[in-house]
Amino acid sequence: MSTFDWLEDYLARLKAEHVTVLERDAHGLAPAQRLVLDSEDWGKVAALAAELGCRWAGLWGDPRDAGAAVRACLERGGDYLILETEVPFSHPILASHAPSFPGAERMERHLQDLLGIALLDHPDSRRWTRHQAWSEGDFPLRPDFPAAGRSPKRTPADADYPFVPVQGSGVYEIPVGPVHASIIEPAHFRFQAVGEEILRLEARLGYTHKGTEKIAVGRDPGSLARLAGRVSGDSTVAHTWAACMAMERASGCATPARAVYLRALLAERERIANHLGDIGAVCNDVGFAFANVQCARLREDWQRRSREIFGHRLLMDVVIPGGVACDLTERGAAILRADHQALRRALEPLFAIIDDYPSLEDRLLGAGLLSADDARALGCTGYMGKASGQEFDVRGACPYPPYDACPMTVPVRSEGDIAARMRVRMHEVRMTLDWLDGLLEALPAGDIAVALPAPAPNAEGLGMVEGWRGEILTYVRFDEAGRIGRFFPRDPSWFTWPALERLIHDNIVPDFPVCNKSVNASYSGHDL
Repeated sequence: MSTFDWLEDYLARLKAEHVTVLERDAHGLAPAQRLVLDSEDWGKVAALAAELGCRWAGLWGDPRDAGAAVRACLERGGDYLILETEVPFSHPILASHAPSFPGAERMERHLQDLLGIALLDHPDSRRWTRHQAWSEGDFPLRPDFPAAGRSPKRTPADADYPFVPVQGSGVYEIPVGPVHASIIEPAHFRFQAVGEEILRLEARLGYTHKGTEKIAVGRDPGSLARLAGRVSGDSTVAHTWAACMAMERASGCATPARAVYLRALLAERERIANHLGDIGAVCNDVGFAFANVQCARLREDWQRRSREIFGHRLLMDVVIPGGVACDLTERGAAILRADHQALRRALEPLFAIIDDYPSLEDRLLGAGLLSADDARALGCTGYMGKASGQEFDVRGACPYPPYDACPMTVPVRSEGDIAARMRVRMHEVRMTLDWLDGLLEALPAGDIAVALPAPAPNAEGLGMVEGWRGEILTYVRFDEAGRIGRFFPRDPSWFTWPALERLIHDNIVPDFPVCNKSVNASYSGHDL
C-alpha cells in the first residue's frame, strides 16, 4: 500500500549529492508525487533512485513550442514518483537513465527519435522508432511537425539496421521476419547461434508505428478513449480504463461506483480470455495440440458471451470517460455466474493434464529462464515478473476502485521458466473466476456513467491499471481548450521484449517459438 515512507530518505540523498529539488508536488498527479529537477541532475537522480531499489516504470516527453517537459516514473512499494525536468529544443541534451535502469534503454531511444532529445551515456544510439520514415532533422512529436508527415514518397525499406554482430568460430546468423508465416504482427528477430544453441538474440520492432501519440493531440475525451482502446487490441479494456482514469483524475470526475465495478468485471474477463489463449498456444508450440483446441474452444465461448452481454467480443468501446457504455442486467449476472462455474468444471481436468504431462514438462521446465535479477532490472510486471519472483501488482500495491474494497491475491513463483509463466497464468484464471463471483455479489446499484467535467487548462492525470500483461501506465494532459494536449500510454511490453532477449540465452533455436509465446509481448502496444 502507498505510504511514501522512503521518499524522505531519497530527498536526503539528493540533498547530500547537491541536487536541488525545484518543486515538490504531492497532488497534481495524485496518487503519484512529483519532483521537478534541473536537467543537469537528471542522471544523478536516477542513480540514487536505483540505489534505493526503485523500479523504473516509464518515460515520456511533453513537447511545447520551445522545448519539452521530460518525465520519468519510478515506483517503490506501490508509491509512484514522477521526476520532471525541462529540456529546451535549442540544447536538447539529457543524461540517460539506462546505466542505472536497463529497462529505460528503448524508451529513451523512442524519446530521442520522436523529440530529438539526445541521451548522454546511453548504451545504444541507433534509431529505434523512426526507422527510415523521417530525415535526421525531423522529429515527429515536435509541435511544428505535421501528423501526415512532410514527404508523400514511399518510406524506404528498413534494410540497413546495424544489428550487433557476434564473431567467432562456428557462429552464424538466422534472420527471422519482419514478415512472418502466421498472422502475427511484424518484427525482425536476428539470432546468433553455434549449432542449435542461441548465443544472442536481437529484436527489431517498430514496424507498426502508428503515430498514436501524435494523432491523439486535439481529440476530445471520448475520441481519446476510443484511440486508447486500439493501442493494443487484446488489452482494449485495460488501456481504455487507464486513459479514462487519467482523464477523470485530471478533470476531478467522480466515476460512479457501479461503473468502476463493471470496469473491473470487463478487465478480468479480458485477462481470462487472453490467458486461455496463451496457455493453449504455448502447448501448441511444443506439439500438444489437444490443449490448444480445448483452450481455444473455451476462449471462444467466453468471448461470444462478452459480445452477447456487452456488445463486443474484445469488449472494445465499453469503457468510456466517466463510466461504462452499457449496464449488466440481473439476467446477465446470472448467466455470468453460470459461465464461471462451467469454466471451472472444464478447466479442472485440463489444467491438471497441462500441469503434470511429461511431454510438456520436457519442453517447458527449465526453458526460457528469466532470472529474478533480470526481471527486476528490466522492470517486468504481470506474469513475466510474477513467474520470476516479482510480487508487484497494481491491484494490490496501489489499489484503485474496486480493488481497494475487493482485494485480490496474486500468484508468485520463483522458477522463472516457461512452466512458471504457464502456472502463473493458470493460477490467475482460477483466482479471477472466484474473484468475479465475489464482485458480482458486491456489485452496487446506481448510475453507470456521468459527464466528464470540463478540465482546467493544462490539467493532467495519471492512470495505472493492472492489465493482463501487467502494469499499464498512461499520462494525459488537456490543453487550454479542454482537448487532449498529450497522451502517452506505456504498455508492459516495453519491458518484456528486452526480457525475451535475455531469457533466450543458451536455449536452442527450436525453443524460440515457445519462449516467445510464453512472453507474448504486444507488438502494437510497443509500436506507438
